[in-house]
Amino acid sequence: MVVLWLVVLLAIRGMVFAHKGLGIHEIVLGVVPLLFIYAPVWVCNWRKEDSYAYRLFVPNFSDWQAWWRATRLALVLNVGVWSWFIPLYYWYYTHGLEIIWGIANKAYIGRLPEELLLTILYQIFYVALPEEFFYRGYFQTRLNELYPRKWKVWGAKMGMGAVYANLFFAFGHSIVQFQWWHFATFFPGMLFAWARERSNGVLSGALFHACCNIGIVMLDTAFGLRSPL
Repeated sequence: MVVLWLVVLLAIRGMVFAHKGLGIHEIVLGVVPLLFIYAPVWVCNWRKEDSYAYRLFVPNFSDWQAWWRATRLALVLNVGVWSWFIPLYYWYYTHGLEIIWGIANKAYIGRLPEELLLTILYQIFYVALPEEFFYRGYFQTRLNELYPRKWKVWGAKMGMGAVYANLFFAFGHSIVQFQWWHFATFFPGMLFAWARERSNGVLSGALFHACCNIGIVMLDTAFGLRSPL
């Protein structure tokens, strides 16, 4: 698994460098979600295992009940997280920067990303779904085979497999492109892991994952931390 993780993340790092460093057309980045989705499937085929046993698929659009169940669970998670995170975020940037760090606070300017629909589609289909396939669909399930799920958390069986999969998830970001705060992605990742175990699929976690990313983009833009373009 470590070899698979390193090969995929280093390949993605190479594609990012090819685009940003060598000026190659951004179409090369289209391979990134394909790697996240199909690399585990290739490994399953190589090991003569059924990838469907890992729930590495999304329900048919005609299966509205499965989509509703996944959406309902994602909605519950969104309400549970954003109800306290948004006020905390607002306080931190309007008051906390000066109190905690002694630097000027930020003003709420209320801007939204110029291409909000594109941002939503990008976060769902390019980022969240592929990453959930890779980390929660494959890695977490494989690690569960090694580390039995001994804990019952809000109706879902959890184990150290979820913890280790999220360490791969958090530090995998920094292999592609280092940011000091990447370690913090471990914590929402545990909610994605819980959603995977609670629903026995990757869709609800992917929807919540996308909402987390979209929400942060919108908040950062609203406070001028990110360009709306």
